[in-house]
Order: sequence, then structure tokens, then C-alpha cells
Amino acid sequence: MILTPIRAPVANAYAERVVRTIRSECLDWILIHNEHHLCRVLVEYLQHYNQERPHRGLALQPPDPPPRLEHGPIARRDRLGGLVHEYHRAAA
Repeated sequence: MILTPIRAPVANAYAERVVRTIRSECLDWILIHNEHHLCRVLVEYLQHYNQERPHRGLALQPPDPPPRLEHGPIARRDRLGGLVHEYHRAAA
């Protein structure tokens, strides 16, 4: 996690980009019922964001990638009720 200093427009751009990404890819598509539901949705999305979603600054690699298998059938995992689809190789 990167801590940004207060009143630093260049540093705050990183935080603003993450907030915009979470809003446009997740929160704009889900009706949030209460604070508990919001926390569950954000935890699930942040797991996807850090483990599966490619990042431009990291050469299209996720920050915390799970171990990759070389062989096996490709399986799809749905997150957030099917809003996000992740594809990975299933263990043979």
C-alpha cells in the first residue's frame, strides 16, 4: 500500500485513479444495500484487483499474482455475482 502525502497533487493522482477504477468497474454496477454489503463488495473486488487484474505500470501483471499452472483445462471463476469473470487453469 502506498501512503500519499496531504496536498500533493502528483501523489494523490495514484489514489484518485484507484478510487475511479473501483467506482467505474465495480460500484457503478452494483446496488449497495448497507455498509456491511459495501465492505463485502470492496473486499471481494480488491482481491480481484490485486490478484487477477492486469496493471499497466507492472507490464500487465497483477501486483500479487497467484501461482500459475502450465497445463490443464481453462476454468472460469465468477466474482461479485458474475460482474467480474476470472479465467485460470484448473488443476488436473
